[in-house]
Amino acid sequence: MMTSPPLSSSEPSAAFSLLDSRIQRWIWEKGWTELRDAQERAIPVIMEQKRDVIISAATAAGKTEAAFLPILTRLVRTEPHAVALYIGPLKALINDQWMRLESLCKDLEVEVTPWHGDISTTKKQKFYHNPTGCLLITPESLEGLLIRDGHGLAKLFGGLVYIVVDELHAFIDTERGKQLQSLMHRIEVALGRRIVRVALSATLGDMALAAEFLRQGSAEEVELIEDRSAQRELRVVVKGYLDLPPRMSAKERRATENDGGTIGIEDVVSQGKLAISEDLYRTLRGSHNLVFPNSRAKVEEYADLLRRACESASVPNEFWPHHGSLSKQIREETEQALKDKGRPATAIATTTLELGIDIGSVRSIAQIGPAPSVASLMQRLGRSGREKGQAAILRCYCLEPELDADSTVSDQLRESLVQVIAQVRLVVQRWFEPPSMKALHLSTLFQQLLSLLGQYGGLTAPKAWDLLIASGVFHGLTKADFATLLRGLAERDVIAQDSSGLLLPGILGERILNHYSFLAAFTSEEEFRVQSAGKQLGTLPISRPLVPGSYIVFAGRRWKVLECNAKDRVIDVEPAIAGRPPKFDGMGGRVHDHVRQEMRRVLQEDRPLPYLDQNANARLLEARDFFKRYALEKQSLISFGSEVRVVTWSGDAINDTLVLMLKSVGLEATNDGLAIAVQRASIASVQSALSALATVEDDPVALVAEVQNLIQDKWDEFVPEALLRKSFAARSVDIVGARNTASRIADEGK
Repeated sequence: MMTSPPLSSSEPSAAFSLLDSRIQRWIWEKGWTELRDAQERAIPVIMEQKRDVIISAATAAGKTEAAFLPILTRLVRTEPHAVALYIGPLKALINDQWMRLESLCKDLEVEVTPWHGDISTTKKQKFYHNPTGCLLITPESLEGLLIRDGHGLAKLFGGLVYIVVDELHAFIDTERGKQLQSLMHRIEVALGRRIVRVALSATLGDMALAAEFLRQGSAEEVELIEDRSAQRELRVVVKGYLDLPPRMSAKERRATENDGGTIGIEDVVSQGKLAISEDLYRTLRGSHNLVFPNSRAKVEEYADLLRRACESASVPNEFWPHHGSLSKQIREETEQALKDKGRPATAIATTTLELGIDIGSVRSIAQIGPAPSVASLMQRLGRSGREKGQAAILRCYCLEPELDADSTVSDQLRESLVQVIAQVRLVVQRWFEPPSMKALHLSTLFQQLLSLLGQYGGLTAPKAWDLLIASGVFHGLTKADFATLLRGLAERDVIAQDSSGLLLPGILGERILNHYSFLAAFTSEEEFRVQSAGKQLGTLPISRPLVPGSYIVFAGRRWKVLECNAKDRVIDVEPAIAGRPPKFDGMGGRVHDHVRQEMRRVLQEDRPLPYLDQNANARLLEARDFFKRYALEKQSLISFGSEVRVVTWSGDAINDTLVLMLKSVGLEATNDGLAIAVQRASIASVQSALSALATVEDDPVALVAEVQNLIQDKWDEFVPEALLRKSFAARSVDIVGARNTASRIADEGK
C-alpha cells in the first residue's frame, strides 16, 4: 500500500503518524497542510482509549475530525463488530454528519448508519442484524432502542468502544441532558463495563462543570482539550434606535379604514422596528446572514417587513424565517437557501439555527436586543467568519424607549443597550455562563423510571433506586423522596406492584409508555395565556416564580397576578396600580450575576465606545449620566414616587429570590431586571426589611410555598407537589446569594 506523505516536512505531526494510512491519505487528498490544534492534542488521547475527552473549539475548528479520525482508526484496527455511538441533538445535524463521514468511511469499509424517525426501516434493520461501524442517533431514538431491546443490548452494543456526544453545551443542565446522562449510564450497566465518552462543544463556560456532566463523580478523570489556535478577528457594530410610535396613530388608522383607505404594515409598526428592518435590508442584501430577534413573533414580524421590502424593490426575496413552530418543509427551505451560495439568503431565526446544522459560513450575524445569554451569542457568532482570513461580523440593534419624568430605572439605565455591550465585552473576554447543575430533573426521573420498567419488564424499588439514584445520575434526592414519588405514581396508577414486590407500569403508565411522545424527555417551551376579567390579552413564556399578588410586565404595562393555573397554562391578572413598568422587560433569558456586574462596569466608565454608532453612544451617555446623578456606584436604593427601586447588580436567580423574601415580610415587589420595584414603600422600610432578611435562615422550599407555576417540564404533572416544590426551589432559588446581596445593600450608608 502506498504511504501518504506527512502534512509538513518541517514539523512532522506525531498525531498524524498514529492514524490509519487510509485516513492519512484522505487528509492529504483534502489538501490539509497541518492538523488543527485541537486535533493534534485529541488524537493521541482518544487513541489511547483510557480517558473520557471533552474537545472545546470554535465552530468550524475541526472538532468532528478531532474525534472521528482517531475513533475510525481504532474501529478498523479492532474486531469486525466494533461500534462508535454518536449522539446528536438534532436530526438535521445527524444527517449532516452522515454525509460528512460517509465518503471517508466508505474507503475504510466502515458502515455509517443514521438512526432517527426519517430514516428507512431497511437501513435500521441492516445495523440491527449486523451492529458495526458508526451509529448516529438522537437521545430519543436511543431511548426507544433501550426500551425495545433492553435484554438484547449486550448483542446490539457488544462491540461498543466509544460514545460521542456532539453539541455538549446544548445538553448541560437540561431535561434532555439528564436523559442523555441516564441513557449512557444504562448502557454501561447493561454491558457491565465503562465506555470511553468523547464530547464536542463550541461554547463551555466552565470546563470542570462540563466534565462533571460528562462523567458524574469522576470529572477529574476527563481530559479537557480547549483549542489554543489563533482567534478570528471580530468586527462589531452596535446601533441604537428610539422606539417611536407607528407613523399612524390609532385615530388616524380608524379614519383611514372608514374612508376605505389602505393601511400598510409600515404604518402600524413602531418607527424603531421599521428603521431596524430598513437597515437590515440595506446592509444584508446580496449576501448570506443570520438575524436573531429572540422570539418567534419577532421572527415573523421582521421576516414580513424584509420580504415586503424586497417586493417593493421588485427583487427576489432574500429573507427567510426559521423557528420551531414552522413546518419541517419551511425550515428546510430556509436551510437550503442558506446552503445555496449561488444566490443571497438571510435567515431570521430563533435558537433553531444556533446549533451546528451545516448551512455553511454566513457573512454576518445580526442580533436584535440582547441574546438569551453570552454563550448563546458566542454560539451564533460561530456561524460567521468561518472562511480562512474572513472576520466574524456582529451587528447589534438596540431599541430604546423615549425617556420622560416617569421612566423607570431600567429604562433610564438603558438596560437593553448596556446588556448588549456587556455581552459583547464578555464574548471578547471568552467568558460564558457556567451551568448551574442544581436542578433535580424530576420530570426526567419520572420518564427514566417508566423507561427502565419497559426495558427490564419490571424492577424492584431498591433496584430502581440503585440504577437511577444511588449509582445513577439523579442526585439530590433521599430514599424518602423516592418513596414519596413511587407512592404518588401508584396512586395515579402510573405504576403498580405485584405480589413479589416487582414494580410494573400501571394502566396509565402503559398508556404513557406506549405513546409515541414518551421517548422525548422535554417539550418545547409552552407559553402561558394571560387573561384579565375573562378577556385574553395574549401569551407569554414564564419560568420565574409566580405567586398571587406578584407582578408581571406584559403589553407595555404592569399586571398583578390573581391566580396561575400551571396545568392549563393560564394566568389571571388585573391591572396593577403600581407605577410604570420598564419597556425592556428582560424576559429573553435569565441573566447571570457576572453579566449584570459587567453592565455596572460599562456604566462606571466615561469613554465612548468606538463600536457604537452615534445614536447608541448618545443613549449610553444618558444611562451613564443617570448612574452618576443617583450615585449608583455607592447606593442601591432609589425612591420613585410611592415605589422604591432596589438596583442590585445581581442576576435573576438572586433577584427572584429577593422578591420572594420581600413578599414573605409583607412587601410587594417585582423583578424588573436591573432593579427590583417595591410598591408602596419607603427607602427606610426597604432597608430595614433587607437588614432583617440578611440574617434570616430561610428554607428554600418554604419560600416557594405559594408559587403556583410549579409545573415547568413535560412530566411534572405526575410528580407529587411536595417534590415539585423542592425541585422548583433547587432550580430557581439562591438563598445564599440573596442574603449576601440584602446584607450589602442594607449596610450602605452606615
